[in-house]
Amino acid sequence: MAAPAEETLAAEDTASPPPPARSAGFWFLGEDKSVHKALGGGKTADVLLWKDKKTSAAVVGGATVLWVLFEIVEYHLLTLVSHVLIAALTILFLWSNATVFIKKSPPDVPEVQISEDLAVNIALALRADINKALALLREIALGHNLMKFLGVVVALWILSEIGELCDLLRLMYIVVLILHTVPILYHKYQDQVDNFAAKAHRELCKQYAVLDAKVLSKIPRAPPKDKKQN
Repeated sequence: MAAPAEETLAAEDTASPPPPARSAGFWFLGEDKSVHKALGGGKTADVLLWKDKKTSAAVVGGATVLWVLFEIVEYHLLTLVSHVLIAALTILFLWSNATVFIKKSPPDVPEVQISEDLAVNIALALRADINKALALLREIALGHNLMKFLGVVVALWILSEIGELCDLLRLMYIVVLILHTVPILYHKYQDQVDNFAAKAHRELCKQYAVLDAKVLSKIPRAPPKDKKQN
């Protein structure tokens, strides 16, 4: 009679526990959106999340080498590009001519061209982003959205402070390091970060409500533009 009970207990012990459900609250990427999907879900996401370790290491290593050349060795970009091209063209030229004497096949130099579709897609993407930025600036200039105005002013002020602390090259290198560290850390500690962000978000909402009631609501704003009715 004890055998069925023992089998039931054994089955319960061997059964894998269900995956923990995410707590309700604030999510940076949405409730059902993963970090990989937020980064595009393709090759770029694999590189930023270190799923393709060789490519990720090559990108970070290459960026580090360039930063050392330009910042530490004080190499100039135009000089570096010229020297690299001189070395590459000289090696290929001599190799191609030496094949006549050593009786070996010449180097296989691929023909690289930018396709019309790629150029059009890049131009369309840039056009869409530029139009969005111009529309946002126009909306702020007309005084229709105080929150966007404050957000843009703060962002531009932060950029100006960053520009005083470091030059463009160092900033680009820092951005590369951030892109290869922050996503993977957030992917690993997503629940903890979202819980902390939820508390910070609630506190900011409270503080903004107080600021809006005492200050922002008393600032005169431009009336919204009436839409033309057909």
